[in-house]
Amino acid sequence: MQDPNEDTEWNDILRDFGILPPKEEPKDEIEEMVLRLQKEAMVKPYEKMTLAQLKEAEDEFDDEDMRAIEIYREKRLQEWKALKKKQKFGELREISGNQYVNEVTNAEKDVWVIIHLYRSSIPMCSLVNQHLSLLARKFPETKFVKAIVNSCIQHYHDNCLPTIFVYKNGQIEGKFIGIIECGGINLKLEELEWKLAEVGAIQTDLEENPKRVIVDVMVSSIRNTSIYDDTNSSNSDNDDTK
Repeated sequence: MQDPNEDTEWNDILRDFGILPPKEEPKDEIEEMVLRLQKEAMVKPYEKMTLAQLKEAEDEFDDEDMRAIEIYREKRLQEWKALKKKQKFGELREISGNQYVNEVTNAEKDVWVIIHLYRSSIPMCSLVNQHLSLLARKFPETKFVKAIVNSCIQHYHDNCLPTIFVYKNGQIEGKFIGIIECGGINLKLEELEWKLAEVGAIQTDLEENPKRVIVDVMVSSIRNTSIYDDTNSSNSDNDDTK
């Protein structure tokens, strides 16, 4: 097969009539390199620097660059502050009763605070603490704390444990008191995550209540068993009639 890019008189005629496409011009590597260097030169060197490197290199820039650097530095600083604010917590911290007001009631504005009042001798409390530790790492923008109940409330009854309070701006936005409200002794991590998301304390990526899925499966199983038993009972009655 003839090469359409070959320099022949016949190919030139075919190109003139539009039968062959225009001949591909060979790429000029030098020209490409120049264009690439020009493009790279358009990126100011300070856009590749850290804040510390900018400080060290201030004497190398002119006034126009310095004005641009100030704008760039402020932008980077705001981005850093926003990131730090979003990731300021990230763990389940232990507090005492005398820290309750400062850490929970008077916490930073618009920060969600989840506090677990517990007693270490109660297995369900230990389970909740395990789950909250994992959720604290998953949702670092929310403040997770725990406190031994006796340090906060004297003579608090064991039947009310675990107790989870959810605060925002000094107000209780949600509460789960006792084993049943907290989700039962077989509480799963996703179930607790859903509970906290329902009151707005965290932004979950779960699409549906995991507890409801389990309940639906149980109800379906019970219904099927009931239908099976009714069918067997009906067949038995028919056999007896015969």
